[in-house]
Amino acid sequence: MQKSLFENQNIVEALKPTLRICSVSGSFSSITYKQAVDFLLPRHYSGRKPSITFSFGYFENNELKAVCTFGKPASNSLCIGVCGKEYSEKVFELNRLCVDGEIEIQLSKFVAWCLNELKAKDLILVSYADTQMNHNGYIYQATNWIYTGMTRKENIYLNKQTGKILHPRTVVSLFGSRSKNSLPDYIQILKEEKTKHRYFQFLGNKKEIKFMLENFKYCRLQYPKGNNIRYDTSYEVKKIGFFEE
Repeated sequence: MQKSLFENQNIVEALKPTLRICSVSGSFSSITYKQAVDFLLPRHYSGRKPSITFSFGYFENNELKAVCTFGKPASNSLCIGVCGKEYSEKVFELNRLCVDGEIEIQLSKFVAWCLNELKAKDLILVSYADTQMNHNGYIYQATNWIYTGMTRKENIYLNKQTGKILHPRTVVSLFGSRSKNSLPDYIQILKEEKTKHRYFQFLGNKKEIKFMLENFKYCRLQYPKGNNIRYDTSYEVKKIGFFEE
């Protein structure tokens, strides 16, 4: 029996990546789960493997320079809460966007290409800009996502042996729980985590997007502004039409 598209079985592993030329020396391509993880683990600040169903890479001179991955959110209640249970299977998270050094293109151009590759799958995407890392989500703004405000605050955790700050999900993956009684003495609970900006993107044809938006449970808000420490978002993609009102 044919497996559902949404079963995370490393779909991209079985696909032959097709390179798309995007500049003199750069190209976009789908990549394997292993390629994505091997690139992300030593570079992304979270330091852990995300859930990956779809993964894409940007190459310069045959060297992988940027990775963007999408997977099912950890929270099933989030998937249901976006547009209801009927659309929960369609909810995926853009959970990693990582660059190795300087690249020849604007990062938003790479994200735009990834969204275009996924457009035929009729997906609802969610992603977050981490204010703890001084991110405002300008990549999402440049690629026409819907902004819905901030997430609620959570504790963060300090590893006193290494001096590193740990994300709540990292703590759960390491110790099985975030409760104080479950943590070793060298993990200190802090109450200083900033909230995250939350963005949504709807991919599909006009009819399908219309149905999804009619069931959308969040209010659309104005984009936040502030000083960003990393991304160049001068690449305009609003005319591509990932989100059509």
